[in-house]
Amino acid sequence: EFFRELLENAERSLNDMFVRTYGMLYMQNSEVFQDLFTELKRYYTGGNVNLEEMLNDFWARLLERMFQLINPQYHFSEDYLECVSKYTDQLKPFGDVPRKLKVQVTRAFIAARTFVQGLTVGREVANRVSKVSPTPGCIRALMKMLYCPYCRGLPTVKPCNNYCLNVMKGCLANQADLDTEWNLFIDAMLLVAERLEGPFNIESVMDPIDVKISEAIMNMQENSMQVSAKVFQGCGQPKPAPALRSSRSVPENFSTRFRPYNPEERPTTAAGTSLDRLVTDIKEKLKLSKKFWSTLPYTICKDERVTAGPSVEEDCWNGHTKARYLPEIMNDGLTNQINNPEVDVDITRPDTFIRQQIMALRVMTNKLKNAYNGNDVNFQDTSDETSGSGSGSGCTDDICPTEFDFITTEAPPVDSDRREVEASATQPGWALQTLLVIVLSLVLQRQWR
Repeated sequence: EFFRELLENAERSLNDMFVRTYGMLYMQNSEVFQDLFTELKRYYTGGNVNLEEMLNDFWARLLERMFQLINPQYHFSEDYLECVSKYTDQLKPFGDVPRKLKVQVTRAFIAARTFVQGLTVGREVANRVSKVSPTPGCIRALMKMLYCPYCRGLPTVKPCNNYCLNVMKGCLANQADLDTEWNLFIDAMLLVAERLEGPFNIESVMDPIDVKISEAIMNMQENSMQVSAKVFQGCGQPKPAPALRSSRSVPENFSTRFRPYNPEERPTTAAGTSLDRLVTDIKEKLKLSKKFWSTLPYTICKDERVTAGPSVEEDCWNGHTKARYLPEIMNDGLTNQINNPEVDVDITRPDTFIRQQIMALRVMTNKLKNAYNGNDVNFQDTSDETSGSGSGSGCTDDICPTEFDFITTEAPPVDSDRREVEASATQPGWALQTLLVIVLSLVLQRQWR
């Protein structure tokens, strides 16, 4: 919501400012600027847009329009204007604004789009894994842990904490294997979040973009005579426009239409907040979710609705009677459950669905690392259509240090919807509640069988 509204505000601000400043001249050429924002929005939402090429095309089109406006006494053919656009880099008619803006826009949009894509992938992975059905061995172990005390005449005795841990580590063995890749994913998300707060801040790029483009136009106006002379030298002398041969110098009238913009008039803040506050909030939520999958058994087993708690070691149900639970606690992950005393776990058959989620996290982590360095990558957008095609880094070595070296890995695309990303989806309480409901409901369904 924030990023979309930010783009809408920037476009509205530019349009309002240029209507006031350039009047009819802008309105007659407004599609050049509308197309710029259309492409920026398309890139952000996952469209197949090369940012650098798109920005180069914007400045080339703007040069063509401006060149005609500052030379109204001539008629320019399409071929001639195409020749003019080829001089964009050589003449630098807009000063250094296009180069600086290209660096800022590419790295800011790459970071913003990849970060939101990361939030979506994290949410979807957590959502899918929380719905993985328990194995028959897990269901039997849960039944024994939660309901056998009733059969032994101990209805008020709750399971021992360590007993619960072995049951849950057996039940959640495959989920625990997510932990390593999940933690790397969260670390990469936090790094990109830092970029969003610093040099890749899309708000600081889009907020004043109207002023920057206006500055570029004024540079073009100030250098109009030199630019025109060099173009005429390179592209040839254009033909006079018959209707304006005898008119007075139109560029003088044209120059009076350009007025400096009042920088005090800024658009309203998007979504009622700022990017810094938003990222700070999301970073805290992300940090809370680190090691979530490996600590999930501990989170469940310390719940007073499930066990007697870590402090009660003697007066608890150990699977056989009311006494201390003696077996050692298993380590995390599938391979460590080979000797689990409570759950029969086939360590030779990893859950393929969870392995797919591990791969999805790995691919997303690589994309985040690329975005951290200011580099774009090809990735499937959320509607399974091909997305952004590597628009270079937009960085120099001193701006984007290459802390990460890795090979981008492609994997089956991760499906997700087009809803705005809910940052709260990464909070441990959300997935824990879901998992507890699933586990307990399955037990309740089978208790009378």
